[in-house]
Amino acid sequence: MSSPAPPRLIRFNKPYGVLSQFTPEGRWRGLKDFIDIPDVYVAGRLDADSEGLLLLTGDGQLQARIADPRFKMDKTYWVQVEGVPDEAALSALRSGVLLKDGMTRPADARLLDPPPDVGAREPPIRARQSIPTAWLELVIREGRNRQVRRMTAAVGLPTLRLVRAAIGPYSLAGLAPGSWQAVD
Repeated sequence: MSSPAPPRLIRFNKPYGVLSQFTPEGRWRGLKDFIDIPDVYVAGRLDADSEGLLLLTGDGQLQARIADPRFKMDKTYWVQVEGVPDEAALSALRSGVLLKDGMTRPADARLLDPPPDVGAREPPIRARQSIPTAWLELVIREGRNRQVRRMTAAVGLPTLRLVRAAIGPYSLAGLAPGSWQAVD
């Protein structure tokens, strides 16, 4: 009797402090602490200090379609920033921002008011009483290393917390941090 095939696609709500790999490293935990399914692999990375949607699959073609920037799958992020963005900062994000590795593609950018319901982070973010924070929604169509953090910093809004809310048609909806669900 053979074991059942792994699901074609898994949605996982990655908590802060978890790597986008199964093996832990140093102070960071690995996916094996949450997902015990053989032969599934991450389709697109998410830094250990970022949270949110991570997709896993055993289908190499699907993995490439999700992760490869040539397919321009939108990635939606909710970003808590230090400071309150003005129209100039939002406009700059919408036009594209000059980073050390070149101009970014234009992003969809808007202020989220009220903030998204993502719960508290463990450990909590550092907050300064004298500086307000705000939440932005950024939709990007590329995936450079730490791109969203670098974009917000470039417009004077350092990122305090970063949550990936969606990749293309797949979202975090209904997934608690640390939980996963097979996608039909």
